[in-house]
Amino acid sequence: MDGLLGKILIVDDDENICEVIKMYLQSANYDTKVANNGRIAEEIFLDYKPDLVLLDMMLPHIDGIDVLKWIRKEHETPVVMLTAKGETFDKVLALELGADDYIVKPFEPKEMIARVKAVLRRYNVDSSNKETLYFSELVVDANSYNVVYKNNEIKMPPKEFELLYYLASNKNRVFTREQLLCEVWGYDYPGDSRTVDVHVKRLREKLHGGSNWQLETVWGVGYKFEVK
Repeated sequence: MDGLLGKILIVDDDENICEVIKMYLQSANYDTKVANNGRIAEEIFLDYKPDLVLLDMMLPHIDGIDVLKWIRKEHETPVVMLTAKGETFDKVLALELGADDYIVKPFEPKEMIARVKAVLRRYNVDSSNKETLYFSELVVDANSYNVVYKNNEIKMPPKEFELLYYLASNKNRVFTREQLLCEVWGYDYPGDSRTVDVHVKRLREKLHGGSNWQLETVWGVGYKFEVK
């Protein structure tokens, strides 16, 4: 594996699309494996332990949404969804269930590579110089990507954690959605501001606030982690 940038599991029932994605990823120095249905994808995932999954929405046997749910039950592996529909519903649903990004087919190979790199870069960012944050009933540990809320460990995908950490480490400061996209997802992130809204919604579902802190919406501007 020397010199490789990471392991990518490609899950799509279209073998031609898989071959094209595989070719471009391998040319960009990624190791790859392919699964053409959801059941095989889950089997390969456990054995292969990929660094990222490219996961089609529509799959035989077990569809992409159910595979995503299955991954998120026990794993924090980044997942980028592939959808041919291009409908807002599909994109938002995938993000709400824990996907890190989505790509609408057909897509340009350069776009796909850029998104894979952006997600992996944020996921693999060195957190050794970051501190552990303590608030009422909440501990956010950047070294282990671990969140404890009301004495319970809260599982969350890397992007959710990074958004929480960024807001909490800049308490009482208001950020626009565009600022959060730049700072958390990266300056070359090709997504849109709805991504931030979905991730904030997911954080609020897991963290309902403490006696002296709250994840607040600043209407017409963006969000802040308010500490009283």
